[in-house]
Amino acid sequence: MKKSIILGCFLFVCIFTTQTIFSQSEKSDNKLVSEFISKKRAFNKEFSYGFRIQLYNGFEEEAKKTRGKFKIDFPETKTYIIYSQPEWKIQVGFYKTKLEADRALLNFKRKYQSAIVIPLGK
Repeated sequence: MKKSIILGCFLFVCIFTTQTIFSQSEKSDNKLVSEFISKKRAFNKEFSYGFRIQLYNGFEEEAKKTRGKFKIDFPETKTYIIYSQPEWKIQVGFYKTKLEADRALLNFKRKYQSAIVIPLGK
């Protein structure tokens, strides 16, 4: 009697694990997942709002000084001065992805420690 119960439990475990392994291998389709990821990336590049790096947020005089200093340090990067009452903001660059903005931020952080990445239009 004990042998038949043990044999029954053993068969149940074997069938259950075999079924689980089979169903997992059937559902994982790496090609389909990769295709969805590439579609998402293409959509984000075309329709996302983008990112900028904000160097300063505060008073007008200091904002203009920071902008002038930045133009000397990085003349190839476009700068934007934005007034949002009651503060002045200095933002630089335009990056389509957060990864691009983070890479540029590493260069700017050497001279502007308070620089941060800002998403646009969201």
